[in-house]
Amino acid sequence: MSKIAKAKGFKHSKAGLWLSIGTSAFGAISVVKDVKKARGEQDTLKLINAVVGAVALVTGTALLLRELKQLGDDDVLLG
Repeated sequence: MSKIAKAKGFKHSKAGLWLSIGTSAFGAISVVKDVKKARGEQDTLKLINAVVGAVALVTGTALLLRELKQLGDDDVLLG
């Protein structure tokens, strides 16, 4: 397998999945800030928006974890 093909498969490798999970964790920080701000302003619509964003992050992370679990030992970058 060429290096270019391996690089294209990075998203579906263990390292790529862990990187995606890490970026989701940083997204969670933003969601927490949005929730605090919405509660401080008592803005229900902003609060709902933040909660929906949090649910999307949780769902996305769950999908990444499932893919990581299914990946097992057939990692693309390991050759």
